[in-house]
Amino acid sequence: MLLSITGTTLKLYAQEDAADKKIVVAGKQYTQEVNTLANKAPVKKALQAIVDLQPQTLADHILLTEIPAPPYKETIRAKKYAELLKAAGADSVWTDNAGNVIAKVKGKKGNKTVVLEGHMDTVFPEGTNVKITHKGDTLYAPGVSDDTRALAVVLTVLKAVKKADIKTDADMLFIGAVGEEGQGDLRGVKNLFSDKGPGKIDTYIAVDGTDINMIVHRGLGSHRYRITFKGPGGHSWGSFGLANPHYALASAIHYWVLAADQLSREKGVRVSYNVGVTGGGTSVNSIPFESWMEVDMRSESPERLAAVDKLLQDAVQKALKEENQLKRFGSDLTVDVKLIGDRPSGVEDPTIPFVQRAIATATFFHAAPILGAESTNANIPISKGVPAVTIGCGGAAGGFHSLGEWWLDDGKAYIATQRALLLLLAEAGVSK
Repeated sequence: MLLSITGTTLKLYAQEDAADKKIVVAGKQYTQEVNTLANKAPVKKALQAIVDLQPQTLADHILLTEIPAPPYKETIRAKKYAELLKAAGADSVWTDNAGNVIAKVKGKKGNKTVVLEGHMDTVFPEGTNVKITHKGDTLYAPGVSDDTRALAVVLTVLKAVKKADIKTDADMLFIGAVGEEGQGDLRGVKNLFSDKGPGKIDTYIAVDGTDINMIVHRGLGSHRYRITFKGPGGHSWGSFGLANPHYALASAIHYWVLAADQLSREKGVRVSYNVGVTGGGTSVNSIPFESWMEVDMRSESPERLAAVDKLLQDAVQKALKEENQLKRFGSDLTVDVKLIGDRPSGVEDPTIPFVQRAIATATFFHAAPILGAESTNANIPISKGVPAVTIGCGGAAGGFHSLGEWWLDDGKAYIATQRALLLLLAEAGVSK
């Protein structure tokens, strides 16, 4: 959500947000299918098991929250999660070469594979205090909601399946994924869909966020770069006339913002751009030897994302050329353009059976389903044409990605877990 925009742009984005918040209804076929499934004896037993397991779900949630999982250092949490999945009764549990924890429950037919996944990593660096603080019924700790609650949901769904002795036609994979946040760049789920993954995945359910109403069926793609201008550097007086990396960086930002702003105002799928971090230089009286920035651009449209990316590349080269032409002596500046994040975008037809089932399962639990776009682990399967959605883990939460992050069981958090179970079974098929 944009927090500080004005005028025409604000009006345009408000209209887009309103369109995203339109309540959707599943086709009659899928509504009946979900109702029939939910009334099967073993499924009713599993749904009740989730209610009965609420204290254990909360205990698992707290246990996992208090195990640090910094970016690229999810190993300790992964080890514990693997133990919990194994104890829950999975047929097999393993950790892949990327660090994903994968638990398999075999189907009777094994005709397809359905995934239920939450990500294990948090945004917080090593050394962050992740001990839970209780304030009434509210839990406070970095990462307590995003996405640790989802791990507890995935685990409880597995427990409920086993307690109800449900047999499915399809194989089911219960996964704790690595590398969803920031510069993790979805590395865990990328590995799942590579030749090093567990095999063909037919349907993918990611659990992220809390809202049971939201169904993410569109992948918000992003490109992220670290761009570094480099030069000899020198004294601000004695070496005056050398090419200055800061000047080149400033010009690159200026040219990109002007061109990208024009693109973002054109009619079409929304596109955003941002310069998030800058750095370089050693002192006020020194010509810097390097100047760098990290930038982010996003769109649901691969074409629009490619267009704003090209504007960045053009702006960087134009700024480099101009600064080198302005120098009075010394060597030319160089520039290093490093891609540090590539999340593919994509859009799923909301009429496909899987999205319809996601809508129908939300409606079954009296939610008001809306379709939306986010940047989540579902981006990867969506971009590859594999049916995928991201659904919420339930409860109330706030302070995401901050030290004051919190999560509260609002008395109906278990419903999100029941919904995840029902959607999983709708895809996997309950054997007779």
